[in-house]
Amino acid sequence: MTSYQEINVDNEDGVSVITLDNGKVNAFSHTLIDEMNHALDEAERRNDIIILTGKAGIFSGGFDLKVMQSGIEAASALVQSGSKLARRLLSFPTPVITACSGHAVAKGAFILLASDVRIGADGPFKIGLNEVNIGMTMHYAGIEIAKARLPDSFFTRSVLCAEMFSPPDAVSAGFLDKVVAAESLMSEAMALANHFKDNMDLHAHQQTKLKARHDYLSRLDDAIDKDTKGIDFNF
Repeated sequence: MTSYQEINVDNEDGVSVITLDNGKVNAFSHTLIDEMNHALDEAERRNDIIILTGKAGIFSGGFDLKVMQSGIEAASALVQSGSKLARRLLSFPTPVITACSGHAVAKGAFILLASDVRIGADGPFKIGLNEVNIGMTMHYAGIEIAKARLPDSFFTRSVLCAEMFSPPDAVSAGFLDKVVAAESLMSEAMALANHFKDNMDLHAHQQTKLKARHDYLSRLDDAIDKDTKGIDFNF
């Protein structure tokens, strides 16, 4: 295991397991995003399949509120970094599996929407986009990411109404693909990663992913560019 300040990384025979673990709610800070990008660089160099997860009970509570509340420029810069990370996951050359270990709120939920396969732990957890409840107008990139993965009816409930979902309901809403017992979460994710490793042509996966998401990624790039003008929030 390689331990950073806010993540841990295990490399297991063609699979990189990246665990968010900052001792709190795994808030996305510049440090956590930088460390994730470094871990993704190393995984890409080895052509590893990715598993993203968090500690028991919490995947991520969203962006670091200390940064978000420190001023418009700092908040906008963090949102930009987070959007670029999501964009990277959407175009990553190998499959990205997220093993959602608990609550996934705001940026935590966006990471689910940017992953190829999402497996959630069952339990009394909340998953969703709470931006409008905490005084943040949804950024353009967030709207594009949500549009691409959420059914229309759940897009309105999630983005405009900030509805939060239990893990089973998050499957219907489009945040998760399946829910398993918490104690089985990592074994399920690892079994899927090994299945991909043993059966998938990763070059074909990469090229198909880029073709399938070409228009989406173009729209997302435009949205990220629009967000450079700043975000609107009232924390």
